[in-house]
Amino acid sequence: MTQQHPTATAEAFTPDNTAILLIDHQVGTMGWVGSIAFEEMKANALALAKAAKALDIPLVLTSSMEEYAQGPLLAELADIAPAEFAARVQRQGVVNAFDDKNFADAVTATGRTHLIIAGVTNDVCTVFPTLTALENGHPVQVVADAGGSPAKIADEIAIRRMDKAGATITSTNQLLAELAHNWTTENGGKIIDIVMELLPQQ
Repeated sequence: MTQQHPTATAEAFTPDNTAILLIDHQVGTMGWVGSIAFEEMKANALALAKAAKALDIPLVLTSSMEEYAQGPLLAELADIAPAEFAARVQRQGVVNAFDDKNFADAVTATGRTHLIIAGVTNDVCTVFPTLTALENGHPVQVVADAGGSPAKIADEIAIRRMDKAGATITSTNQLLAELAHNWTTENGGKIIDIVMELLPQQ
């Protein structure tokens, strides 16, 4: 019998079946995070946006109450993904992004079954959409280091809750490597420069 490649499963995340959702990467909200350094979190979130554009993965952006303390989305997102930035779903006080019809419709419109989610903060803005996506039958990977929480214990509790509910908890580098699958392929070549940008500079 021929053994199947371990990644050849219905659950494998590929550029063809995946959408990336970036939730509330706003300058004010990110400033409330204490579980990870601001610049590291920012670099990881931007890397996910770059990967989405490089691999033609649908990218859905959303923000909450931009005119208040949460502030605007990272300006770099407008440079990386101008169309997606312009089409971002601007929520007004809705905690769970999936409770906003415009966001739910935007995710459905991608036509993708597998969802990669990163948000700020993990203990509020990431956890509830993740739980809803899982309840709706989507395989979900949460990129924990492209978000954060005000305290490490809050982050740990949120990650534990999402993991227990069935989400795969991952890191930015791990996720990018999974999407590349093979560094010698066309997709691998598109991703490797993004990965290199995240490595510590000597």
